[in-house]
Amino acid sequence: TDLRPLDILSEVVPAGGLARGGMRVFQVQGVRGFQLAASRPRSLAFPASRLFIHCDRFPEEFSIIVTLRVLRVPTKVSAASWERMMAEESPGVLVGLRYAPDKLHFLFWSQERAGGWQTRVTFPNVSLSDNQWHTLVLAVSGQSFSLTVDCSIPKDVVVETPFPASLSVKRASFYLGNRRRRKGVFTVGWNRLALLPGADATPRICTAMNLKVAMLSVPTVLQDLPAKPASNEVLKYPYETDMKVTLGSQPPCTKQEKAQFWFNASRRGLYLCNGSAWISMLEVKQKLDYVEEHQNLVTNSETMGVEVFTIPKVGLFAATANRYSPPGSAIYKWTDGKFVPYQNIPTYQAQSWKYFTIGRKIFLAVANFEQNGRGQEVSVIYKWSHRKEKFIPYQRITTHSARDWEAFVIEGEAFLAVVNHREGNNHNIDSVIYRWNPRTGLFETNQTIPTSGAYDWEFFTIGPYSFLAVANTFNGTSTKIYSHIYIWLSGSFQLFQSILTFGAADWEVFHIGDRVFLAVANSHSYDSGMPAPSNFYAINSSIYELNITAQMFVKFQDLLTYSALDWEFFSVGDDSFLVVANSFDGFTFSVNSIIYRWQGYEGFVAAHHLPTVGCRDWEAFHTAEGSYLLYSSAKEPLSKVLKLKTT
Repeated sequence: TDLRPLDILSEVVPAGGLARGGMRVFQVQGVRGFQLAASRPRSLAFPASRLFIHCDRFPEEFSIIVTLRVLRVPTKVSAASWERMMAEESPGVLVGLRYAPDKLHFLFWSQERAGGWQTRVTFPNVSLSDNQWHTLVLAVSGQSFSLTVDCSIPKDVVVETPFPASLSVKRASFYLGNRRRRKGVFTVGWNRLALLPGADATPRICTAMNLKVAMLSVPTVLQDLPAKPASNEVLKYPYETDMKVTLGSQPPCTKQEKAQFWFNASRRGLYLCNGSAWISMLEVKQKLDYVEEHQNLVTNSETMGVEVFTIPKVGLFAATANRYSPPGSAIYKWTDGKFVPYQNIPTYQAQSWKYFTIGRKIFLAVANFEQNGRGQEVSVIYKWSHRKEKFIPYQRITTHSARDWEAFVIEGEAFLAVVNHREGNNHNIDSVIYRWNPRTGLFETNQTIPTSGAYDWEFFTIGPYSFLAVANTFNGTSTKIYSHIYIWLSGSFQLFQSILTFGAADWEVFHIGDRVFLAVANSHSYDSGMPAPSNFYAINSSIYELNITAQMFVKFQDLLTYSALDWEFFSVGDDSFLVVANSFDGFTFSVNSIIYRWQGYEGFVAAHHLPTVGCRDWEAFHTAEGSYLLYSSAKEPLSKVLKLKTT
């Protein structure tokens, strides 16, 4: 509603001046306020008819806005009360606020005449006696009463007795700070006291972005200095009386909030509390409009892979797997909307990183492709040190030209699988699955699986079943070989399905609705016993869909790619996307990588063509500022962060 606020505090200011009325102005924390003396209580009252000019009925729905500072805490303070002019003829307080230590009471008379009763609505755990300015908004609507203190999460109370629909204020008066017969300086300083009929005033107070709005119903004499509600520099939770509105995390949904609405302004969604969870009623989904360059990330050397992860209470990070040592690989931290260098780690032609956790322990494993300075071919698991806020070496594992790590949990046990690409010139070797031993705190060999020049592991679950897919790339003579999907049965992985691939470099599993897809990135077609094709690298990569009836993955769609090395699935609103890392077209490494949009019956359709150079890996991530894509280049020491612009 656009009804004007009724400024109660201004009406209290006596026409003859502040001193004459027993009032004085003071200033604390850059805010001016009134301090009232209770020795002349009549000077603190005025007839209700001054505000209710055209109607002598108290509004059925309204907000009371108070900005005050409690100077000391008596046993009970009547912060503001409205009574009939002749108190001895009145059955009690018609409408009032009373503050006691750690609680606030809202009082109202349930009927107009004698025979009614007074209802008290209590808001517990309201602490105001800290010598700070506080802004309170009390919103009343029927049986619902909501108190918001300094724009925090509101305290909502529902009572059996609704606020009366027609409450007469004829011959009634407003009393401010009625302390009855107690003498002395009143214990509350006032900056604002207003009544707003017909609406919850919280959005008007909490979204104040300019001085005029912030000054809503602040008396003129107090506006010489900027008035600002304490602890309200950043809007956290604006609320309507019965409709929750937030720009932050969702408010609680319990039996107390049942049947209330919450509007998530950031997602433009309307939700209803059913007593235990917020149910989506209406949501306006974001749409991907275009992609723009956000950051050129200079890396130590060419980057073979990148891993984006979040360490709770620390921040967002990106680990790049860099080709050369020295200087090794780097970890970057997201700071002020950019990735900045955070830690360097010695690596040896690193291929990829894998972030994972076991309980409260945080790990980061690197796949090293070459021997270290001592001739050892090992990959290293690093553990996060909360004290140093760095990753430190934790366990070294012998590997053979390692390409990738995959971490997963099955039946409560943690596993780590490494892809061994080759040993010397032999590409047909075992890759290894390790099991975490909680007693020793180390990973121990659990199972070996034969692989052929493998590049990637992909773990996924479907219902109660766990799967592990390997991307086999080269068997020594051909890239036209089978890659395999394994299923966990009786304590080990067993072959589930074999799929013919062409230099497979990556598997990506994703879900769209209740459908399960598996995409393979085919890098090149080569067979020593066959005539060379016109282009080894222009080759279809394929998307497979799980057929529940056949209990196998069947081909869903082919997409022309150029030495594809990675797929990354991501969503924007209701839309689903796949981005491919095209690395080489047979002539140049400067080739477009493509974002494909899910079009239902049409499958995936090219939507955005992104210029890349030797693109090796994609990572999608989200921050408070928006959604991003990060790609690594295997041909230049420069990776790029791209921002997804949405509408």
